[in-house]
Amino acid sequence: MVLSKAVPSSHDASLSCTFASRYVRNPLPRFKLPEESIPKEAAYQVINDELMLDGNPRLNLASFVTTWMEPECDKLIMAALNKNYVDMDEYPITTELQNRCVNMIAHLFNAPIGEDETAVGVSTVGSSEAIMLAGLAFKRKWQNKRKAEGKPYDKPNIVTGANVQVCWEKFARYFEVELKEVKLKEGYYVMDPEKAADMVDENTICVAAILGSTLTGEFEDVKKLNDLLTQKNKETGWNVPIHVDAASGGFIAPFLYKDLVWDFRLPLVKSINVSGHKYGLVYAGVGWVVWRSKEDLPDELVFHINYLGADQPTFTLNFSKGSSQIIAQYYQFIRLGFEGYKNIIENCMENAKVLHKGIEQTGRFNIVSKEEGVPLVAFELKDKTYYTVFDISENLRRFGWIVPAYTMPADAQHIAVLRVVVREDFSCSLAERLASDIQKVVEELDERVKHVTKVVTTQVDITASGGTDGALVHKSEQEIAEEVITYWKKFVNRKKTSGVC
Repeated sequence: MVLSKAVPSSHDASLSCTFASRYVRNPLPRFKLPEESIPKEAAYQVINDELMLDGNPRLNLASFVTTWMEPECDKLIMAALNKNYVDMDEYPITTELQNRCVNMIAHLFNAPIGEDETAVGVSTVGSSEAIMLAGLAFKRKWQNKRKAEGKPYDKPNIVTGANVQVCWEKFARYFEVELKEVKLKEGYYVMDPEKAADMVDENTICVAAILGSTLTGEFEDVKKLNDLLTQKNKETGWNVPIHVDAASGGFIAPFLYKDLVWDFRLPLVKSINVSGHKYGLVYAGVGWVVWRSKEDLPDELVFHINYLGADQPTFTLNFSKGSSQIIAQYYQFIRLGFEGYKNIIENCMENAKVLHKGIEQTGRFNIVSKEEGVPLVAFELKDKTYYTVFDISENLRRFGWIVPAYTMPADAQHIAVLRVVVREDFSCSLAERLASDIQKVVEELDERVKHVTKVVTTQVDITASGGTDGALVHKSEQEIAEEVITYWKKFVNRKKTSGVC
């Protein structure tokens, strides 16, 4: 008889079953490179399993960023993953597609260019980089003017509202520009153009207006700001320009509010940024900045390189970047056209109205966002005595929803709100479901408050009747209420698993 013998598989043999292998029972080092390789199947499974603990992007209502695109566009993205955009000589068609996108956006924003003229602009990895580039152009142009006049040029400042996105604070800190913020107030959560104009001085490189505030989705009054600055420039001899941060609203206003004058139709608007990965309907990783004319982008900021095969102008903060998102943006432009974008944004606004109505019907919230602006709903609790919007945010995660809660900037930091961003893939059915789940959460919190109130009241009654030492204690209604609130907050804090909302 011939005896057979099982031979152990070698280390680099293919895996027949990942979950029967040693790779899922031996922990991998987290912060050091492993000493040995592992099979590709095991590497995939280990990473995929951890990623299951991430939230669902479609239910991430904190983000403005696109989370769904058509399968045909997904194919184009995958096909271009290995293309480095900066190799313009090697990938001339990709460069051409970027230039087409820049010109389409410039015309959409009413830039004063002829049909045969080329617009001045560039793709970026997002609006943060776009704002850095626009800010640098304003700073350099202001410095050149001050030098020519023989005046000091070491204390530039920029005027914004306190509602600006953090990238403006980054620009100011990284590039040594003083940030002068117009404070907010309760009920008015955007920059007041009159206060902004008052803060302008001879060292102001520009005033930044927001078309679609991150906090409430509102559009700031760019036209009024233009009129006020025009008058001030005339009186002082200054030439303070405007930059429009249209990261969220740039692909909304042209399709829904055609008569709203906010763009290059206003003479002082010299540059505009917009996020392709927000309502430009492209996955994360693409933004755009366009200038009114070549004169508004100083030549010394543009670098020319030739070591990739030909003379290539470049004005970016980084160098290498993928081509996929640029190609995806061009796909959306030709696939949807003006009509398609208009239909999608109108749907978003209608679904935002459905959610707005559902939240209002709970009777528990005040809506702080406006109907004109970015399709989102921001709302605050009417009664904040026993629980907060942060408690509601945390409890909504049990249903899968990621809804952010945050406080307003100065001087409205005592106001805390929840905000739901309505994107293309947030349907009417989901809006109704979310409103229903919000109602469930507040009802559950109410029941917990009743339970805690009963417990505390019982404890107070025992103490008031003599307690353990027989001392009689009388407590006012206010004292009892304070004890209930303190007990409730301790109860909620014990239940919290994460301090991040």
